[in-house]
Amino acid sequence: MMRRWRNTGQRYGLAAIGLHWAGALLLFALLALGLWMVRLPDVGYNTVKIVLILAHKQLGVFAFMFAALRLAWRAAQPLPALADGLPRWQQFAARFVHLCLYGLMLALPVTGWLMSSAAGFPVSLLGGPALPDLVPTSDPLFRGFALVHRWLAYALLVGVSIHAGAALRHHFVRRDETLLKMLGTS
Repeated sequence: MMRRWRNTGQRYGLAAIGLHWAGALLLFALLALGLWMVRLPDVGYNTVKIVLILAHKQLGVFAFMFAALRLAWRAAQPLPALADGLPRWQQFAARFVHLCLYGLMLALPVTGWLMSSAAGFPVSLLGGPALPDLVPTSDPLFRGFALVHRWLAYALLVGVSIHAGAALRHHFVRRDETLLKMLGTS
């Protein structure tokens, strides 16, 4: 039987599966790049750090557009049913963590854009035209947005860990089809 592109009440379609795993790779790349670049020294003209920051910003703009696309797809598609027999608190937690992840995927690029605006560095639309600054240049604003951006990234790491841990628990402990639905094998 050919796998359908659209979701059903029982399983995710190929589009949702592809968006999920491409988004996971994109988030992993952004988190790894962000953690690497902030550990590099600020002393002098560090070209490696500058190139990494520029790449991180471009990936961040793309991630924002990608998250918006994912959210639009999710809103237009039925969600497959959760596993049978889940307590209500776990059903709530599953939906809540998903919504938090979407919120973080949208908030992180916005705080990055705010940081760049406050630092006086333009953000371009995927290497094209510069996006407008959201706030005036201000070192205190930059430091504040940098702190918020960092903590949102840590929150995303926690949320992704909870999400992945729950999927693995469903697969190995409960032995239900939750993870298989997103692998496209159920």
